Amino acid sequence: MITFHNPLHQGHAPAHEFFRGERVPCFEKPARVDYVEAALRARGHGLLPPDTDSVPTLSEVHAPRYLAFLQTAWQQWLELDPANSAIQPFPSVWPVRTLRSDLEPLNFVARLGLYSMDNGTPMAPGTWAAAKAGADAAASAASRVAQGARAAFCCTRPPGHHAGPDFMGGYCFLNNAAVAAQVLRHQGARRVAVLDVDYHHGNGTQSIFYDRADVLFVSIHGDPRTEYPFYLGHADETGVGEGEGFNLNLPLPAGTSAAAWLDALEFACARIDRHGADALVISLGLDTFEGDPISKFALAFADFRRVGERLAGLRLPAVFVLEGGYAAAELGTNAVNVLDGFEQV
Repeated sequence: MITFHNPLHQGHAPAHEFFRGERVPCFEKPARVDYVEAALRARGHGLLPPDTDSVPTLSEVHAPRYLAFLQTAWQQWLELDPANSAIQPFPSVWPVRTLRSDLEPLNFVARLGLYSMDNGTPMAPGTWAAAKAGADAAASAASRVAQGARAAFCCTRPPGHHAGPDFMGGYCFLNNAAVAAQVLRHQGARRVAVLDVDYHHGNGTQSIFYDRADVLFVSIHGDPRTEYPFYLGHADETGVGEGEGFNLNLPLPAGTSAAAWLDALEFACARIDRHGADALVISLGLDTFEGDPISKFALAFADFRRVGERLAGLRLPAVFVLEGGYAAAELGTNAVNVLDGFEQV
């Protein structure tokens, strides 16, 4: 398995977030990827730095003004007051129904709200560099697969699948899975399937491809009536325009067993087979683990190997992109179990 990592991920290290109204240490922290990298090395995987610039692709999956804001957001925050270097910026107002979002406010916190779907995506001085390097890693993995590799893994953080065309959210800033899918399309794949197995629905990825027939999006996730991101991920969301029928959501109730989850995976794989994809992108969220502190599914260590084996059964060149998973110490084992299961079929 070719593995690209993000050498700048530790620069994105906000100290705290808000969870259920409380200020708490961030669940999405550098240790997550440190554990995965250690597990990869222990099983003989080499880690390559990115070798593909994602800039041309980023402008195809994200709005230019959002990218411009994200690239300079921390600098804008410091320009307000140098003392802000010790303070994490959080949005406090959002352009919800009846409010305008076409005009960018002059007020920084209002701009932050314009480009945020929640207040749970804290920034740090190295956020842009880390997110950009992660997108570069995703583009690098996709390029290698497009050039003939059977599979590649993008081991990076912050994650990406909640980031939409013009907004951040759910710890995500740039949508790495969408970058990978777009690179595959540009480099010869007529059709691509994106399978999101994170506990939380990949609302950003769905939004990016919702009106397209060339990229099928399939997601297995917690029921959005009770689980983040709440406002997207229902079964009746099937695509619009040319994309009608090319979006499949499989929401499952909290507490879903591994057996029931694997049944959903089987259904998802059948839909991917029918799509006739030339390549597969897997948003590899591992917060379906039974010990995850903020999620409520029940997959055990051995189940992740079964996930890899089933995905290998699709017989498609594949790009794996790391997403969520907040039982940090177990994250590495679960990640390599998926990859080992895939490789040994």
